[in-house]
Amino acid sequence: MVNSEAETPRARYRAQVRTEIKERAWEQIATAGASALSLNAIAKQMGMSGPALYRYFGGRDELITELVRDAYRSLADTFRAASQSGADLTALAHALREWALRDPQRYFLIYGTPVPGYQAPDDTTAISSEIMATLLDACAASPSSGPATPFDAHLEDHRDWADGHPAPPAALHRALAFWTRLHGVLSLELAGHFTGMGIDPAQLFAAELADLAGAPAN
Repeated sequence: MVNSEAETPRARYRAQVRTEIKERAWEQIATAGASALSLNAIAKQMGMSGPALYRYFGGRDELITELVRDAYRSLADTFRAASQSGADLTALAHALREWALRDPQRYFLIYGTPVPGYQAPDDTTAISSEIMATLLDACAASPSSGPATPFDAHLEDHRDWADGHPAPPAALHRALAFWTRLHGVLSLELAGHFTGMGIDPAQLFAAELADLAGAPAN
């Protein structure tokens, strides 16, 4: 049997080089941020010429896109695995925090300040929709018993962001409250803003989660 292109030594070598380029890129991002990403600097670290590296990634934006895809895919897979093991909203929240703490730079690339001049392609949005769909499934499975709010009514006609998910407005509201409040705590924690405050970020995260899980967001 003839090997497919994906199994040839050339293809394996190309995949290995692309993987190393991405590893070097993450190191740069951790040191100086995504806006300072330099393919020429990566090429120098790897003992390559700039033009040689551009055979693997056509430019900075293409490399950033690959990193963004990898980050979204990692979180989407984490959420899916948690959901398939029976995770409820609380377990999903802890899966999110553990994922973020394992690699803050990966978290900040997709949920931090946008990279100046960079526009992510549509397919990365599709991957992020998988993450939200898993969250909406969990919210719909444990709906709030509280009264409808004005924002619930607003969401009746403003649900495009849910990408066709059939969750009722109250579940949409709950998912948005979950997403914004927990990301708020995580972003501040990872940026070190609680360091001098004497606050345990894990306790704050747990308190916000208990509030979200136990009461309607008004």
